[in-house]
Amino acid sequence: MSASLLLVGVLSVAIAAVCRHYRLSAPLILVLVGLAIGWIPGLPAAELDPDFVLFVILPPLLYSAAQDSSYQEIRANRRAIGLLAIGLPLVTTVVVGLVAYLSVPHLPLAGALVLGAIVAPPDAVSAQAIGRRVGLPRRIMTLLGGESLLNDATALTALRVALAAAVGATTSVWNGLETFLLAAIGGLVVGLLIGYLVFRVRDWLTDPTIETAIGLIVPFATYFVAEELHTSGVIAVVVAGLFLGQRSVRLGYATRLQDEAVRKSIDALLEAFVFLLIGLQLPDLIRGLAGQSWLHIAFDAVMVLLATILVRFAWVYLFTYLSRLLPGVRRREPPPKPSWLFVVGWSGMRGVVSLAAAFSIPLTTESGEPFPARAEILFLTFVVVVGTLLIQGISLPWVIRRLGVCGDDDASDRLAFAAAQDRASREAENYLDSVSEDIEEHDPRRLQVAMLRKWLTTQRNTAWEELGRGPEDIGESPTSAGNRMRTKLLEIQRKVFIDERDAGRIDDEVLRAALRRLDFAEGVTDREG
Repeated sequence: MSASLLLVGVLSVAIAAVCRHYRLSAPLILVLVGLAIGWIPGLPAAELDPDFVLFVILPPLLYSAAQDSSYQEIRANRRAIGLLAIGLPLVTTVVVGLVAYLSVPHLPLAGALVLGAIVAPPDAVSAQAIGRRVGLPRRIMTLLGGESLLNDATALTALRVALAAAVGATTSVWNGLETFLLAAIGGLVVGLLIGYLVFRVRDWLTDPTIETAIGLIVPFATYFVAEELHTSGVIAVVVAGLFLGQRSVRLGYATRLQDEAVRKSIDALLEAFVFLLIGLQLPDLIRGLAGQSWLHIAFDAVMVLLATILVRFAWVYLFTYLSRLLPGVRRREPPPKPSWLFVVGWSGMRGVVSLAAAFSIPLTTESGEPFPARAEILFLTFVVVVGTLLIQGISLPWVIRRLGVCGDDDASDRLAFAAAQDRASREAENYLDSVSEDIEEHDPRRLQVAMLRKWLTTQRNTAWEELGRGPEDIGESPTSAGNRMRTKLLEIQRKVFIDERDAGRIDDEVLRAALRRLDFAEGVTDREG
């Protein structure tokens, strides 16, 4: 088992690296490669362990996404995000469940609702990756990101209620509502408490390495504590991530840089791992359907897949326009563009959370009977996950370009940055003016003040230069030319330090210290350029 997972991990990172180099959609390629590898005879099986996905893979991905999210943007779009993250998964559970109940033989209503809850939460990883690459407007990215942070909690809680009914445990509508509220409110409280405690501890520490190590533990500990208290681990992790992400500005610069680098590396590894793992599940699912009529199974799969896709479109269009009939909404918000709504509706790809939830279905009910149509539920879940990834994932970039859905956020961001940088530079110059008043004319410190003043001017000029230059502009700005030469100077110095180490005149400790200084200087140059 461990050898199989190690092989999957190594292969997934290698494929993701190739995809990034050639600007291909890594999730889609990884799923297709997994589908192909799964049929190679003699390879060790890589089974999907639901506990491994829900306790090891999901928390860090949610935590990282929450830290990168904007609380202000989510708050500004809370109504739309709430409809997508809470209302839509519940409606999807019911609609897909009813379709499955009417089309799949021997599937009771409770079991059909289990399937509906399993396929309810979209996985926005691939949608957001495509959106960033083709330049989706920030509002759409905020909606997709905010939805992905909370829809897992809604769907998994609905699954908990549906499973209780399917296995014969006593449950009712009120019990289900009580379970849902306990999970949501409890997860919120746990996330806030852990987030606050971690923030206080990290604020007290001054060691970036230990601070980052604590940050690595937070998502797993938060999820575990919340689940042990029978609340929503997903909501707890998201709330803790949002809380700490908003307060990361108070950390030291070294901690922030280190945190971001570590999180991005872990995200890349886990995302590649799960998509390859999805493709590898097909052979086992096929074997579980031995003796079934493939004509009926194909019909059931098409019906469930269509229901999953269409209910999202119906919900997005219906409630977007109905909600505008509410008092005040029409005044506060501009009318939505139909093309934007289509892109949001088409961005409903499912992912590994659905498969992990499906594999968590128990083998038997409370009475010891086999769980009804468990093999069919697993296969239909796989069809929905892979079908949405391939159909919607492959066509989404084309749909975005065809509809002309692109934002001008880059231009507005550059304007806002240039104005803020101008104010920041002038405020810093005021400080230099106050300092220079106490420095005598021939004091060597005046040279340092002059150099710092020139640096501040360069910062301000760079921001305004970039504002007036678009991608189509040809040539090199003066600041860019200076940064290019500065980078070359740093490369020359780096080579000299390496040569000195190779010649035995300095040891590795001195080399690493020198390279660290040069790396920070190049990082500053790269950001300014």
